[in-house]
Amino acid sequence: GFSPTGAMAGADIVVGGVAHGRPYLQDYFTNANRELKKDAQQDYHLEYAMENSTHTVIEFTREPHTCDINDKSITESTVRVIWAYHHEDVGEAGPKYHDSNRGTKSLRLLNPEKTNVLSTALRYFDLVNQDVPIPNKGTTYWCQMFKIPVFQEKHHVIKVEPLIQRGHESLVHHILLYQCSSSFNDSVLDYGHECYHPNMPDAFLTCETVIFAWAIGGEGFSYPPHVGLSLGTPLDPRYVLLEVHYDNPTYKEGLIDNSGLRLFHTADIRKYDAGVIEAGLWVSLFHTIPPGMPEFRSEGHCTLECLQEALEAEKPSGIHVFAVLLHAHLAGRGIRLRHFRKGEEMRLLAYDDDFDFNFQEFQYLREEQTILPGDNLITECRYNTKDRARMTWGGLSTRNEMCLSYLLYYPRINLTRCASIPDIMEQLQFIGVKEIYRPVTTWPFIIKSPKQYKNLSFMDAMNKFKWAKKEGLSFNKLVLSLPVNVRCSKTDNAEWSIQGMTALPPHVERPYKAEPLVCGASSSSSVHRNRSFELLVGFMALSSLLHSTRLWSSFCAWGRCFL
Repeated sequence: GFSPTGAMAGADIVVGGVAHGRPYLQDYFTNANRELKKDAQQDYHLEYAMENSTHTVIEFTREPHTCDINDKSITESTVRVIWAYHHEDVGEAGPKYHDSNRGTKSLRLLNPEKTNVLSTALRYFDLVNQDVPIPNKGTTYWCQMFKIPVFQEKHHVIKVEPLIQRGHESLVHHILLYQCSSSFNDSVLDYGHECYHPNMPDAFLTCETVIFAWAIGGEGFSYPPHVGLSLGTPLDPRYVLLEVHYDNPTYKEGLIDNSGLRLFHTADIRKYDAGVIEAGLWVSLFHTIPPGMPEFRSEGHCTLECLQEALEAEKPSGIHVFAVLLHAHLAGRGIRLRHFRKGEEMRLLAYDDDFDFNFQEFQYLREEQTILPGDNLITECRYNTKDRARMTWGGLSTRNEMCLSYLLYYPRINLTRCASIPDIMEQLQFIGVKEIYRPVTTWPFIIKSPKQYKNLSFMDAMNKFKWAKKEGLSFNKLVLSLPVNVRCSKTDNAEWSIQGMTALPPHVERPYKAEPLVCGASSSSSVHRNRSFELLVGFMALSSLLHSTRLWSSFCAWGRCFL
């Protein structure tokens, strides 16, 4: 079934099997009390069923949008697929309780299938950490520099796979690969170090350009047939920095990790070189989210000023985006990458309205989208802090927040980061701050007046303020209207001239209006199949050995299967 949270409550359920050689399938749902009810509107249709001594396989279809209040619409957002089984077939009393025979997996069922098959003889190299000791603390960022193999001619990386140490699937939260300055010798390769630490080697500070990103739950990524990540030319990386975010919320001791990335490459050069732009909110304490909010919205701006300057200089005809990774942390509930041109909002570049912190991967766009000089991009993040009593700040920890989009595009230009920081002083004026100590000599900086905040850091003052839902909503409205400080970065720590300037959020004359959903008909998001949504579910149970045999299940959609 499909669940809004990965649990049984409020789930859209289909029950099926093969009894005495005859297949059956029925549409159910669960209410808020997790009670299983047969749906009066039967929207699932059995296509195929098979059972033998080891396997039960069921294939069924359903329209993405049924307009049945008990069905969950299937969109391009993350879907939490839940599964369960019982050893006995469904009787007249309905399905029996599954006990511990259950599970859940987040999937993006409508993410377009990539059918290009790579040669098994394809060459590759690995960028893998060696015996990294993970501290017994919640968040660790570990950095290690690597030297790219020397090629006698230009190569293209055409696929990247994560290499996650077995058993560390929840420990390794995300991996970023940065291009570094080429003016080093191999002494920088001697050892890794904790990132963003005062004693971090200076060489690490030159690694500003993201060239690949992977996050928890994601799988390998294949570039489109006409695009590759360039290696071997003077513009390409000679040294790279592997940044691994370890998430250890239980402060477990004695962990040693050997995870990283595998890069498949070829001398059969493709037409275009790929680039990556990091867009959204600059990771900063100035990104503030009040406690106790069922919904709070933050926006990071890739401004028209930045895109105008960079694209006019590099590629006036525009760049073409083919995949996007949307990134937030634990409070994140939804992310949208919005696209504007001359006051008109275009179709969303990417979205995930059911964001799952534990499942983040590049989304292939159904159609490549062109970004032109003077366009605007807004990364819009929706958060829930109902379970938090103190402010949530932008930062590196998973308990802090981020609001980022990583855009994979071609042809490559000299633009690596297009982001913004909201004005902090107007945020502080909202809670009554009148003056801070200047010049600023401490961080976080200290408040001078009024009396109730005197000598408090701005963080302590924000936490001291009595936040309620009304104040939170007013604060959200203010933050979304504030001027922003522009971040517009090149490779090698260089900056476009617009960097540091102040810009206003775009005035949208014509917001985008999505086409209305049509009940009982395939939406435009599933046009490539030209039919209803299809799911294949399989279970294997070795009846007499269930207590000692690992159970197998798979989910397949649009030809993609997940074990």
